[in-house]
This record gives sequence, structure tokens and C-alpha cells, in this order.
Amino acid sequence: MAVLAGAFVEDGADPDGLVAPVVAGLGRSLDVSAQFAAAWRSIVGDRAELPEPVNEQTAFDAAITALTNRRRRLPWRRRPTGLSEYDAFVLAEGWFSSAQWALAATTLLQIAQVRTGFPSRGQLAEAVGRVAPLRPDLQCLDGLLEVLDDEQLVVLHRPSGRGFEVTISGVGDNFQLHTLLAATLSGDPAAGLLEGVAPDPSWVAAATDGPLQSDGGRIRGQFNLVDAYGEWIWNEGRPADIPVLDGRRVVVLDPPPYLWTWNIGRTYPMLHPEVRLDRVLPVDEAAGWLSRVAAPSKMKNRPGHVHIQRGAGDER
Repeated sequence: MAVLAGAFVEDGADPDGLVAPVVAGLGRSLDVSAQFAAAWRSIVGDRAELPEPVNEQTAFDAAITALTNRRRRLPWRRRPTGLSEYDAFVLAEGWFSSAQWALAATTLLQIAQVRTGFPSRGQLAEAVGRVAPLRPDLQCLDGLLEVLDDEQLVVLHRPSGRGFEVTISGVGDNFQLHTLLAATLSGDPAAGLLEGVAPDPSWVAAATDGPLQSDGGRIRGQFNLVDAYGEWIWNEGRPADIPVLDGRRVVVLDPPPYLWTWNIGRTYPMLHPEVRLDRVLPVDEAAGWLSRVAAPSKMKNRPGHVHIQRGAGDER
């Protein structure tokens, strides 16, 4: 059912009737996946690698065998008592089926009308967060559950002293945010916009709803993104990671300290992001915000999480 639900939506079906069963199936499979991991550590061992949740009968059968502890016991080696075959089947079914439910939810969450009214989104994000460290295949879903919609940012261009209010929706990561901020804020300086930062149109197309590849080469970073407290905003992160100052997420645009590039593309092909310029801040208002933000810190190591954007590699 999970595979069918995702396929129907990708082919244009109305997603509304599919959300409830997908959320229910995913929530259950995640809860059971956490139980599977706990049972695996207890019975198979803390150091035993968890099985890869592939859709293969041999892997499923091997997991049940391990949880029921049916391997021959040696008289000098005591092993913990295994589960009944039924209990092992239930746990393994949850562990292996969650991959399919996650794929269906990933498809649904890329649709704005679904994402903004997604039921139990906070609870689901917590459930995914508990299991995702054990399951790299859930990283895409984990990121989608953190996507911001109708979120207003204050963006400050430190070299020129200009400031802007922008509203973002459906931006999957900071690679995308970086490119779309450059596109949105580029323009005539007489209108308060930024000169000389316009990205190649093919980069913008690949970051929104155009072809994932183009002849525009690799994307070149136009800025160094910094938060209100002076910490670098890494492209591998997400807009939801940007901290708040006085109730607003603040992005400071500094000159790039050196040239860096990354591959053209976007994490979520069906996700249609928007970065909309609401207003150019008056000079005194922009100066007020700039007076409250910290100077950029020295470069630190990248955040310790896996970036899952297709073909992306932020080369700094």
C-alpha cells in the first residue's frame, strides 16, 4: 500500500485521501522499528550491525532467525533467550516495511498543500528522530519534516549595510537557500538590491522546478551565510537550523572568504521552493539589525551529519 500510495501521487492523484493511512502506517512502523533495534541489541549483541532494511526475503528471514536465536548454542557460550517466531516476525516486519512507508511520506511531504496540514507532524518528527540515527534511509524524510513554510527571515548584507525581509517556503536545505537568496536579492542598487551576485539562470532553475542538471557548470557561492550570533550557516544544514534573534531567524550575507562550488541539483525533485522578497528594509532599520548581530566567527569544522542532497558536495 505504501508503494501504491506514493506512485498514485507521483502520477497526479489527489493526495488528501492517502495522507491518513500513510501517516498511520509510518507511525506504527517507526515505533516497531525502535523496538526491533532494542531487541536486536539485547539478543544479537550491542556490537552486531543492524540489518539493512532492503526489500529482500533472505534479509527478512535472517533477521527473524537472529531474533529467535535459533542458531546452535555451544555449551560454553550462553546467549540471551530469543523471541517467539511471531514476535520476531512482527518486529522484523516493522523494521523492513518502514522504508516503504517513508518513501510514501517523502512523496506526500513534497506537496505544499499536504505538508502544511500534515497530521501529527511534530510527533512523527520525534519518532523519525529516534530511529533516523540507526537508519540512513530515513534522512530524506527527517529533512522534509523540518521544512519551513511561510517563514519570514531577516536577511542582512553586511558589506552594503542593506537589509531585507523575505518569506521562504519549501526550501529543502541551505544549498538551495543560498542560491535562491542570491537570485531574489539581486538587482538594481538604486532599488536597494544587490549588484553582482546574480546566479546563472540554470542554477536557479535546478534549485526550483527545472531540470536537475544543466550546462551551467557547478554553482559558485555568492556569499558566506552567517547567523545572528556569528556562526557560519553551513550549506549542508537546513533553514530550520538557523537560530532566532528577537523572534526572527536572521541570515547575514558576508563576502565568501574564498571560492567554493557545489553540484547543481536539489535534494527533493518534487519540492517547489519559494523565496519571496517582502520588502527592502529602510536604512535605519537595517542598521539597527546589523548593530545587534555578531561579527563572523572563524571557520570551524562542518556539522557532524550526513548530507543527502543528490550529487551535492560543498567544496570549501
